[in-house]
Amino acid sequence: MRNEQEILSQLLDYAQSHPQVKVVLHNGSRVNPKVTKDILCDYDLIFGVIGDVFSFVQNQQWIKQFGHIMIMQQNNLQEGTEEWAIFLMLFNDGVRIDLTFRNVKHILDPSDSLTKILLDKDNLMGAVEPASDKSYITCKPTKQQYDEVLNEIWWCSTNVAKGLWRDELPYAKYMLDVVVRDALISLLSWYAGMNNDWNINTGKAGRWLKKYLPEELWDRYISTYAGSDFDQNWAALEKTGALTRIVGTAVADSLGYQYPQAEDEKVTKYLAQLRKMEK
Repeated sequence: MRNEQEILSQLLDYAQSHPQVKVVLHNGSRVNPKVTKDILCDYDLIFGVIGDVFSFVQNQQWIKQFGHIMIMQQNNLQEGTEEWAIFLMLFNDGVRIDLTFRNVKHILDPSDSLTKILLDKDNLMGAVEPASDKSYITCKPTKQQYDEVLNEIWWCSTNVAKGLWRDELPYAKYMLDVVVRDALISLLSWYAGMNNDWNINTGKAGRWLKKYLPEELWDRYISTYAGSDFDQNWAALEKTGALTRIVGTAVADSLGYQYPQAEDEKVTKYLAQLRKMEK
């Protein structure tokens, strides 16, 4: 597999030689000083171009100089638009490059602190702060955000139970492992944030939660994952509720909010009844 220096050199050589490309930005995990890079880290780059970005979609011969494509995804860009052309490319040697072509007038996203300028041919960008993950830091939830997440967990837990009772595993798994889990990850991220001075980034889908949660809570969290066995999924749902109770109460106490105890008790009782109910 090619190394980082080789990949960036190839990309910059192309940008330098192509008159339409004026700016190259590097963003994502490879410019995050807090991330330990490995060989599977993507190369996330933005090429700021003049003129119509559709030309890079219309003629894709330029891709060949970066290697042989294993598989690729693109956005559906129409000719004449001023949007961006996205190429998510996985090459045969395992290198993944996520390359976006965007009109140079709209290239810089001020909300993304993980941005490093690699090339600026005409000094169009001005000064940019050193890349950091500050725009990805877990923030304190407002009371409304807290209430909505807790409500989402308990409300959608009833959907999980309904799917399990009906023998509708795909629906139950979707509700548990997508909808409820997404809310649970937010709650766990807040817990991790409050115990780390609100100065951490738990990553997409909570990928770095393990680094910030006490071992006991992490073990409780991973026990909420289950396979296709119905009893295991009922148990995972119960464990999700127990973990929500522990973490939700701690976050509420820390921020001066009210944990929805009555909602918890009523839904927990309902879930237990539904599990035992005859069909």
